[in-house]
Amino acid sequence: MHKIDVSIVYATRERQWLFETTVARGTSALELFEMSGFADQVSDLQIANPQELDFGVYADKIEADYLLEQGDRVEIYRPLLADPKEVRRQLALVGKTMGKS
Repeated sequence: MHKIDVSIVYATRERQWLFETTVARGTSALELFEMSGFADQVSDLQIANPQELDFGVYADKIEADYLLEQGDRVEIYRPLLADPKEVRRQLALVGKTMGKS
């Protein structure tokens, strides 16, 4: 069976988690998440259905059943607290923009 090197990451404002491993070709993003142990380590990820998590590989959104490729870095995305379009609209109303001042 062919093995590939992959990693999975999750970050909050306070901390980052990284899990690097070698898996069999044909392993899915969800299976890698389950192997990582992040659900046991990170309270935000202790959810009833991990299929509902949002994943990406190098900032491209993927599905939980995405089959990993050599060198993939799976990212677990946090839910947005506010819609960026709405935030920009509200800032524009008061003459401000997003970003550093």
